[in-house]
Amino acid sequence: MPIPLFNSIASWLLKKRFHQIELFLKYPEEVQEEVLLQLLEFAEDTEVGRKYDFDSIERYTDFRERLPIVSYEEIESVIERTRKGEQNLFWPTKVKLFAKSSGTTNAKSKFIPVSGEALEDCHYKSSKDLLCLYLNNNENSQLFTGKSLRLGGSKELYEDNGSFFGDLSAILIDNMPMWAEYSSTPSNKVSLMSEWEFKLMAIIQESVTENVTSLAGVPSWMLVLLNKVLKETGKDSIFQVWENLEVYFHGGVSFNPYREQYEKLLPSTDFRYYEIYNASEGFFAIQDRNDADDLLLMLDYGIFYEFIPMDVYGKAMEQAIPLWEIELGKNYAIIITTNSGLWRYKIGDTVRFTSKSPYRIKVTGRTKHHINVFGEELIIENAEEALRMVCLETGAEIKDYTAGPIFMVEDEKGAHEWIIEFRTLPKDLDIFVEIFDRSLKSLNSDYEAKRYNNITLNSPKVHVARRDLFYDWLKANDKLGGQHKIPRLSNKRDYLEELLQMNR
Repeated sequence: MPIPLFNSIASWLLKKRFHQIELFLKYPEEVQEEVLLQLLEFAEDTEVGRKYDFDSIERYTDFRERLPIVSYEEIESVIERTRKGEQNLFWPTKVKLFAKSSGTTNAKSKFIPVSGEALEDCHYKSSKDLLCLYLNNNENSQLFTGKSLRLGGSKELYEDNGSFFGDLSAILIDNMPMWAEYSSTPSNKVSLMSEWEFKLMAIIQESVTENVTSLAGVPSWMLVLLNKVLKETGKDSIFQVWENLEVYFHGGVSFNPYREQYEKLLPSTDFRYYEIYNASEGFFAIQDRNDADDLLLMLDYGIFYEFIPMDVYGKAMEQAIPLWEIELGKNYAIIITTNSGLWRYKIGDTVRFTSKSPYRIKVTGRTKHHINVFGEELIIENAEEALRMVCLETGAEIKDYTAGPIFMVEDEKGAHEWIIEFRTLPKDLDIFVEIFDRSLKSLNSDYEAKRYNNITLNSPKVHVARRDLFYDWLKANDKLGGQHKIPRLSNKRDYLEELLQMNR
């Protein structure tokens, strides 16, 4: 099919979808309740459906009272039975695909079920919606006159007892519809290569001669690729390689620490950045406006949402609430029920709502990725914003970082210990630490209280990481490329100790 014709047809089909999106924008509660009842009806004859008598559940309150909230560890045995061939345990259609996710808090792999319904009605539907929302906001876009450079997972799919598992991105690429493969680069063969460093060169070789109009991938790894592109081509700007590049679709980690570096690589006020929020368990939210810093929660992907306020999370009075009971500005842990058979599942992410009409969110961190050893409740959102503030004031640029606690010993007070790899060093590290500490106080009243007169916490301790420390750590742990992330904040010192050892 000629590219101009393909561009016209694709644009027309995607814009039609916007009318369906308007339905859940107008009737969010009704759409979410319908999603829940459809999931329950569809799975009523499964093992879990019979156990909790899905057939008799008629409303959300029945569902909340009857089904427990679960973590991966609590359903792992059922997932393992499905991986070994048993079916109809938690979902009625055959589940043969599993997204392998080690996360960053647990070395043991998780195998998240991915049903056919989730592939079509969640993951692929969201990809089309992302394009739909972008085109709706940018009517003069020429997105489909070229290709999207996708940076997916660096692991192949492995067969095991009739089921397949691998990175979610690898699963999506391996099963993607023809239209998506036609409009993407590199080829599936290169996208699924397992050796990250060889894969980088193969991507460059295949893609530099293409007319790339969009980028898609995790910011940290895409930055590595783009810098490698400039090095290999000898160009000063990515636009000298791909002159029609117009948008970068990103997700997986916060974009704030990388924004200035991208703006140097892509020096154009017309270039767009669009954020997404997805995970192995599903696709949840999409930036629906140009230059927005929050995301539209997508309500018709076969996912029913509940939320636990973080001030009661993990406590005896903990209780989940539905979407229509949330409050703006509060930090919530997300609980999901999905069309892959996850029922009231703790995904481990935290969000804050910025709007109720429509429902828009900001991802604030992970339930396990925070530091709260001393009652300071430091979350990733605080850390990212404080680092942005101090870099703006000092001219420093940060490549990667992690932090953990210095525990109290006898009369010694506690503190936070940071390892930061700089792309551009601050002129004076002591001043950097002072401004950073001040910024954290301005953003987090609990942290400020613990730091007041050094009552509980001493000033942060910051180590300057050697070049490529975090890259080498990921490589040593077989976590190069794809969706692998640096663990940002932890209540333990495991990552700190490993990295400090490698930093000598």
